[in-house]
Amino acid sequence: MELKRVVVTGLGALTPIGNTVTEYWNGLINGVSGAAPITRFDATNFKTKFACEVKNFKPEDFLDRKEVRKLDPFVQYALVSTDEAVIDSGLDFDTSDTNRIGVIWGSGIGGLKTFLDEVSNFAKGDGTPRYNPFFIPKMILDIAPGHISIKYGLRGPNFSTVSACASSTNALIDGFNYLRLGMADVIISGGSEAIINEAGMGGFNAMHALSTRNEDPATASRPFDKDRDGFVAGEGAGTIILEELEHAKARGAKIYAEIVGGGMSADANHITAPHPEGLGARLVMTNALKDAGLSTSDIDYINVHGTSTPLGDISESKAIIDLFGEDAFRLNISSTKSMTGHLLGAAGAIESIAAILAVKNNIVPPTINHFTDDPEINPRLNLTFNTAQERLVRAAQSNTFGFGGHNASVIFKKYEG
Repeated sequence: MELKRVVVTGLGALTPIGNTVTEYWNGLINGVSGAAPITRFDATNFKTKFACEVKNFKPEDFLDRKEVRKLDPFVQYALVSTDEAVIDSGLDFDTSDTNRIGVIWGSGIGGLKTFLDEVSNFAKGDGTPRYNPFFIPKMILDIAPGHISIKYGLRGPNFSTVSACASSTNALIDGFNYLRLGMADVIISGGSEAIINEAGMGGFNAMHALSTRNEDPATASRPFDKDRDGFVAGEGAGTIILEELEHAKARGAKIYAEIVGGGMSADANHITAPHPEGLGARLVMTNALKDAGLSTSDIDYINVHGTSTPLGDISESKAIIDLFGEDAFRLNISSTKSMTGHLLGAAGAIESIAAILAVKNNIVPPTINHFTDDPEINPRLNLTFNTAQERLVRAAQSNTFGFGGHNASVIFKKYEG
C-alpha cells in the first residue's frame, strides 16, 4: 500500500508569549520571556510564585458567556487556538466531507481547575454532595476534541492522547498516520493545558520539579545553563491542521511544510527521571528519522524537549551527539521552553509550530537565559543561545518526553510539490 503524503495547512496558537501565531512567532524570534508572578491565585505560601501564564486573554471575547461557564480553561484554550487554525487553513466545512475530517487532541492533565474547584467546594461543605452537573464533562481529557468536533460538525476520528508531556506530539503522530493510511482527509490536531492553579503548582513543587527563582522569574527557565534549577510551568494551546496532500492541492490550500515522520519510544527507566544516557531519547529520534526516510545529515534544526531540569538537558544532549555524531555540531538546537515555559501536554503542539515556522522562514528561535556554560554539555553543540539565527532549514525535528518515560518525536520538512 502506497502511503499518502501529509502537509500542514493551518496553525493556531495561544501561548504565554503571544495569543496568535504571529504574536507567538515574533515573541520566539525576539527572545521574549513569558514568565512573571502568578496572577491566577495567591501564591504567597508556595515555593514557586511565578509561571508562564497566558496574558490578556478573556474567553468571553471568543466564546458565548454562558458556554464559558461550562468549559474548563484547557477547553477554552483549545477552542480559541483551533478557531485561528481553521480560519488560517481556509477550510470550508459547508462544502467538505465532514465525515472524513477528524480531531485528535493531546492533554497531559485536562480539567485540573474544574476538579480542584469541585472537590474544594465539597470539602468546605457539610458533607452533602452538591456537585455541578458539568463537573465530569468539564474535566475529562477527551472533552476538548469533543467540543471542537461539535462546533464544526466534524464526524471523523475523534479522541484524545495522553502521554504526559508527549501528549500532543502523540496526537500529531496519530493524525499523520490516519491521513497517510487514507482513513481521513483532514485532522485537526494539537494540545492544550491549564495547570497554573493551587493543585498544579503545589503538586509539581512537591516533586521539586519547578524552578524556585522567585527573585528573577523572567530568567528562571534556563535550558542547558549550569545554574538551571527546574522547569517553569506554562499554559495555553496549539493547533495544527494536518491534511492529505491531494486534498489540500485540490482546494488550493497554502502549505506551510510537510510532515514526514514520527517516532515513539519508552525510557523504561523511572517514572519521572529520564534515562541518564538518553537511550529512550536516542531511540525516539532514530525511529522518527527511519519513518521519514531521512538521515541525520538531512536535519538542520532540533527543537529539543529541553525543560531546564538538571538531568533532562544533559541526557538529551548526550542522545543527540550519540545519534547524530559529527552532524550534531552542524545543526542548530534550541529549547523554546526558555521563553514559553513548559506547557506539559500542549508542549509538543506549540513546539511543532515553532519547528514548522523555522522550516518556512529559515529562522531558528533561540534558547534564551544562557549565562553559564555547563561543563557536562558539549560546548561544540550550537544551542542557539540568546539570539535567533538565520539559516536554511530544510527539515526540523521536534522532541517531547513525558513522565512515565514516554517519548515522541516528529519531523517536518520543506514542501516540494
